[in-house]
Amino acid sequence: MFSNITRANITDRDGAIALVTLNLEQFKLVRTMMVDSGYTGQNFANEISSLTSAKVIVVKRNELHQFSVIPQRWLIERSFSWLGNYHRLWRNCERKLNTSLMMVSLAFIRLLLKRY
Repeated sequence: MFSNITRANITDRDGAIALVTLNLEQFKLVRTMMVDSGYTGQNFANEISSLTSAKVIVVKRNELHQFSVIPQRWLIERSFSWLGNYHRLWRNCERKLNTSLMMVSLAFIRLLLKRY
């Protein structure tokens, strides 16, 4: 799992590109990446494809006012809900971004240790 924490004035798109850039060696193992059209769609997919050899799939929503299940979306939402159980991550109480990143990593390590 890769994670990256940025300042509030960094867009999600730029943050995702920074995440891939920081972890290029590990992203060589990734075959497929799924992104939704909120990441500016095909432009974002092309930029990620130029950095890695991964196939980028842009998941589009059908209609704005109709509910439809987006495949594999639950994997990400489940991970966010697990992080919601850690009180220290509820609010931004860390002074440095690196400390926040380590707290997220520790939360996931604790989750894995509880399961195995």
